[in-house]
Amino acid sequence: MSIFGKIFGGSNEAVVSKHRKLVERINSLEPEFEKKSQDELKALTAEWKSESDLDLDEILPQAFAAVREAAKRTIGQRHYDVQLIGGTVLHQGVIAEMKTGEGKTLVATLPLYLNALTGRGVHLITVNDYLARWQASWMGQIYHYLGLSVSSIQHEQAFLYDSTYEPEAEEVKQVEAQVQGLVLDVKHMRPISRRQAYAADITYGTNNEFGFDYLRDNMVWQKEQMVQKELHYAIVDEVDSILIDEARTPLIISAPDTEPTDRYYEFAKLAASLTEEDYILDEKHRQSAYSDMGNEKLERKFGQEIYTDPKLRHQADAALRALTLFKKDVNYVVKSGEIVIVDEFTGRLMYGRRYSEGLHQAIEAKEGVKIQQESKTLATITFQNLFRLYKKLAGMTGTAETEAEEFHKIYNLEVVVIPTHQPMIRKDLADQVYKTVGGKFQAAVQLVKQKHLAGQPVLIGTISIEKNEMLSRLLEQSGVPHELLNAKNHEKEAHIIASAGQMGKVTLATNIAGRGVDIVLGQGVRELGGLAVIGTERHESRRIDNQLRGRSGRQGDPGESQFFLSLEDDLMRLFGGERVGKLMDTLGIPPDQPIEHGLVSKSIESAQRKIEGLNFDMRKHVLEYDDVMNKHRTVVYARRREFLEAKEDLSQKILDLIEKEIAEIVDFHFSSSFAKASEDKQDIKEIYQVAASIMPLKPEDVTDEKNPDQLTAHLVSIAEREYKAKHDKLGHDLIHQLERLVYLRSIDTLWQEHLDTMEHLRDSVRLRGWGQRDPLIEFKNEGFKLFEQLLKQVDKQVVYTIFKVDVVATPSQNQNSNIKDQNIGRNDPCPCGSGKKYKKCGLVNTLEHQQNMAKLA
Repeated sequence: MSIFGKIFGGSNEAVVSKHRKLVERINSLEPEFEKKSQDELKALTAEWKSESDLDLDEILPQAFAAVREAAKRTIGQRHYDVQLIGGTVLHQGVIAEMKTGEGKTLVATLPLYLNALTGRGVHLITVNDYLARWQASWMGQIYHYLGLSVSSIQHEQAFLYDSTYEPEAEEVKQVEAQVQGLVLDVKHMRPISRRQAYAADITYGTNNEFGFDYLRDNMVWQKEQMVQKELHYAIVDEVDSILIDEARTPLIISAPDTEPTDRYYEFAKLAASLTEEDYILDEKHRQSAYSDMGNEKLERKFGQEIYTDPKLRHQADAALRALTLFKKDVNYVVKSGEIVIVDEFTGRLMYGRRYSEGLHQAIEAKEGVKIQQESKTLATITFQNLFRLYKKLAGMTGTAETEAEEFHKIYNLEVVVIPTHQPMIRKDLADQVYKTVGGKFQAAVQLVKQKHLAGQPVLIGTISIEKNEMLSRLLEQSGVPHELLNAKNHEKEAHIIASAGQMGKVTLATNIAGRGVDIVLGQGVRELGGLAVIGTERHESRRIDNQLRGRSGRQGDPGESQFFLSLEDDLMRLFGGERVGKLMDTLGIPPDQPIEHGLVSKSIESAQRKIEGLNFDMRKHVLEYDDVMNKHRTVVYARRREFLEAKEDLSQKILDLIEKEIAEIVDFHFSSSFAKASEDKQDIKEIYQVAASIMPLKPEDVTDEKNPDQLTAHLVSIAEREYKAKHDKLGHDLIHQLERLVYLRSIDTLWQEHLDTMEHLRDSVRLRGWGQRDPLIEFKNEGFKLFEQLLKQVDKQVVYTIFKVDVVATPSQNQNSNIKDQNIGRNDPCPCGSGKKYKKCGLVNTLEHQQNMAKLA
C-alpha cells in the first residue's frame, strides 16, 4: 500500500474523492454568496477574525465560497472544482501536485485567506522577487476586497497592496527592469518597512528573504528591530525547487575574515600541473582526493606543514575540488572579474551566493580573478530546519510525486496529485539515443528545422551554458532563427519564455528557465500540434525532465515532448552506458542512427534512480549534521530571546550568575588538590585577586576568613552591594538595557566562535571513519561537550563583563533633531548617510537607517 493508503486509508484517487464532497458543499453556497455585497463579505472576514477559538475546518466551505466570489468580482476568474480540491489539500498541510497552467497562484488564495483569519500571519514562499511582488499585487485585489492586508518582501524592499497607491514613473521603470522584460502590473504596491510587511495578514516573499530575516531577528539587540511574527503557516510555491534542489545550500550570514588568501594562488598553480595519476576522482559521488603521488608533490612544495597545518591542507583540498569537480560555464561563470555560481537546476546566475569552506576562493584562484576574503559565519540555518519551524507547512508544484519519499521523511509532508481541469493530451515520445553527442545534436537540429518550417513553435532544453551555446551555433549554421536564453543572457528571461508559444518560434534555454511563467500558444499553433519540447540531455533527476516536458500541454492544449540522448552524455557515461554501447556495437548501429530498445529506457531510468538516491543521501547527510547544530541553535536563540524580550529587571539573574561563579572560584581553591595551600594566607589572597577581576573591591573587604561557605557568602554580599550601587547610579531603565546588551553581546560573540569551531570539528571527524568510528556520532558527542562549554562561557563572560561596562553620555540629540522635519524628496539621498535614496531607506525606515540615525543622534 502507498503512503497515501497508510495515511488516508486508500489511493490518491480516494483522497481526491473525499475532497470532492467538500467541493460540493462549497458549490452549493455559490448562489448565496453571489448575493452578498462587498460590505457583507468584509463583515464576515471581521467576524471570523474576532473569534478567539475559530475552527478553520468548520468555516472552510464559507471561507472558500467568499474567496471564489471575490476572485470573480476583482480579477474575473472563478476557481474550478479541481482548484478547490487543491485549496483544501493545501489547508491540511499537504503538497499539492498540480500540472503547469492549472492556476496554482489562484489556488493558494483559498488556504491563505482561511488561515490568515487566525490573525497569526501566513506566508506564501516563491522562487524569486518579481514573482513575489507580482503575485501579491495580482492576488492582493482578492484579499483587499475581503478586508485582509497583503504585502511582499524583497531584497532591501517591502511593499503593501494599496488600491489607492500610484507609483512614480521611475519606480515603474525599475520594476520592469527587475521582472526581466515581462509586463507585470504592480502599480498598487506601496513601499513600507519590513516590520510592517510582516504585520500584514498575508506576506509573499522568497525562501531566502524569509530565511535571512529569521536569522537577522536572532541577531538584533532591541526587540523593536525584529520584523517577523511567529512562523505559523506557509505555502511553498515550486516546493520541489525550494525544499529539495536548494536543500544542500544553507543560508549563511557572514562577515569578512582576516585570514590571508595568497596561498590559494599557489595551490591553484600546483593543481593545474597535476596529472591523472596525482589524484583519485569519483564523479558519481562528486569527490576527489590526492593520491600518494599527489601528496608527494604537495610535500615537495610545502614540506611537512601540509600534513600538520589544517588550514594549509584545507586550501590544498579546495584547489583539487575546484580543478576536478567544478567547470566553467557549467557550475559557474566568470562575469566582470567575479565568479558567479550557476544554479544547476534552473540555469540562473546566483548573484551574491558563494561556495563555502574556501571553495569559492579556490575557483577564483583557478580562474585568475581577484580572491575575495574568506568569510566568518555569524548565523546559519538549512532550509530543511527553517521550514520545519512552521507550525503548518504546505506546498505546490507541477512535479512532486517522484520525490514523495523525501518530502515524507524530511518534512513529514505527503503528496496528493490533483486532477487536471482538462484532460492531458500531450504526446510524450520515446527517447532517441545516439552513439555520440555530435550525432545527437545533428538529429535534434534537423527535427527543429523541420518543425520551424512548418510553423510549430519549439522549446529546446539544455543542461548547461556550454551545451546551450554549442547547440546555438549549430542552429545558426542550419539557418534556424532562435532566441538564446542562459545565465549569461537572462535579462528578458520571463518575456522570452512567455512568447515561446508563438507560431514558428524557436527558443533555446537552459534547464527550466522562466519557471512560474506560463507559455500561451499563439493563434493557429493548436492546429499545428501545439508546443514541441525537445530535451537534449537527461537531467540527474526525473523531476527536472518532467518539468521541461510540462512546459507543453497546459490546460488541455496539444503538445509533444521528446529527448535526444547520446552515450557520451554524463548520465549515460557514468551510469550504465556501457551496456547500451555494447548493444549498439552488436547491432552495428552507426553514430547518426538512433536506437529504441527496452534496455535503453531501463538503463536511463536506473541511472536517474541511482543519482536521485545519491543526492537524497547527500541532502540527508547535510541535515543530519545540521540537526546537531539545530539543537544548539534552538537553545541559544531561546536564551537570547528570553533576555531580549525580558520586561522585568534582570538584576537577580545576573546576581545569580555572579554568585555561582564566586562559589566555583572558592570551591576550586578549597578543593582537595589545593587543600594544603588553602591553609595559607597566600591562597586566600589569590581568591580575592580573582574576585577583583569580577567586581570592585575596597581594602576593608579583604578578610582572613578561611571557611569556604563563609568566604563565599562574604564575597556574594560585596557583589550585591556593588551591584546595588551601580543600579542606583544608572537607574532602573539604563541598568536594564546594560544587562540585556552585555548578555546579548556575550552570547553572540561566543555563538559565532562556536559555529566556527563546529565547522572545523565537522571537517576533522570525517577522517575518523578510517578508524571504524561513525563520524556523525563523534560529531554529536564532541559537539555536545563543546556546547556545554559554550553555555558556561556565556555565563562567565557576562559575570566578568557586567561591572566593567559603563554608560557614556552622547552628544545632545538636538543637533540632529531637525532631520525629521526637513522636506526630503523621495529620490533625494537619505540624510542617514547610507548612500541610498530616501524612498528606499528613511521612508521605509530600514534597520540600517535606524542604526545610522542612532549614530547621528
